[in-house]
Amino acid sequence: MRAMLFAAMACAVTAGMLSTDASAQGNNVTGFGKDNREKPEKKQYVPASKAQEKMFPLDATWTAVSLNGKPFNGADRPSFIIDKQYRARGYGGCNTFAATAFPLREQHLAVGPLALTKKPCDKGTGASEQDFFIALRTAAQWDLVGSQLVIKSQKGELKFDRAL
Repeated sequence: MRAMLFAAMACAVTAGMLSTDASAQGNNVTGFGKDNREKPEKKQYVPASKAQEKMFPLDATWTAVSLNGKPFNGADRPSFIIDKQYRARGYGGCNTFAATAFPLREQHLAVGPLALTKKPCDKGTGASEQDFFIALRTAAQWDLVGSQLVIKSQKGELKFDRAL
């Protein structure tokens, strides 16, 4: 009986040594068959966090401050508003206008053709108004910088303050 117990213990020790050698070699077999083997841990893909996209301030009236750093003077400064139906309307300094305007992803802006009144304006005001309309119509991007709305276009940069 003692010999049988001794043989069983020797067999168990030998089996333990074999399993220790197998795991030391990287063969992590925990059972028989494909499903019982340890599987390498897969790393889950986590997309990079994107900066929070700004929302265009609809239903806010904006009064022009400058175009390409040149300030708009006087009480008749251009202004505009875009409502929740994406209709833009405003004042260019002499004439009023209306258009469709769509804030797009990544702070882009699309402004449709302008419908204008045709009041006669003095030469200086007319030229300033024309530059404003061209810059607004060719608007490409917008941003809120502090309390100002900045619209960038092919013709330069328009800066606006929120009207009260």
